[in-house]
Amino acid sequence: MEKVSHRGRIVKVTPEFTTVEIISSSACSACHASGVCGMSEYTKKAVEVPTRAWEGFTPGEEVNVVLRASMGHKAVWLAYVLPLLVLVAVLMGTLALGAGELAAGLGAIAGVAVYYLFLWLFRNRLRNEYVFTIER
Repeated sequence: MEKVSHRGRIVKVTPEFTTVEIISSSACSACHASGVCGMSEYTKKAVEVPTRAWEGFTPGEEVNVVLRASMGHKAVWLAYVLPLLVLVAVLMGTLALGAGELAAGLGAIAGVAVYYLFLWLFRNRLRNEYVFTIER
């Protein structure tokens, strides 16, 4: 099974969730001149992973956060590909119906906004599908 993993540090452990902080950095942040250049970027992301009591993780411990690669591909489809298809379909559809370019553009943006609203409304269902695991 292919999987995607990121290094992280455990921040908090509760009976329900273990919070892991992942630091994603750009490729140039590893450069020796990144402190002088100012182009390096990094962001901290917190991921909540269901806690398994028998694993005994402690705050401060370095771990790998793992997700199946197929789930990552599905996330890319939901976040980027499908909204693009909605945008193009609404744009072309409204133009084919004889609407002006401004109306078609605004309609396409509204279509994408409605798509993301539906994703937000179903976020709890999606959260149950995307389950991260922790490896030492």
